[in-house]
Amino acid sequence: MTKAELVAKIAEKNGTSKAQAEASMNAILDIITDELAAGNKLTLTGFGTFSVSERKARTGRNPRTGAEIKIPATKVAQFKPGKVLKEAVK
Repeated sequence: MTKAELVAKIAEKNGTSKAQAEASMNAILDIITDELAAGNKLTLTGFGTFSVSERKARTGRNPRTGAEIKIPATKVAQFKPGKVLKEAVK
């Protein structure tokens, strides 16, 4: 499913225009992004939890040449599904 298809389904389900549905979805995505960028955790009860995890720096290997390369430490976004979502997917 694409973002456009999701917006269309939201508009249909809520009886709103696609423009309103897209504005709402963009607002939600912006809030999630802002919270994660600030290093906060966001929990949507029943759906899941968005959080930020830190990966340590490590040494990797270039598969083509075999040369060692340094991979810097980085932060990554993570999502852990909630119980209700896990049950719905089963």
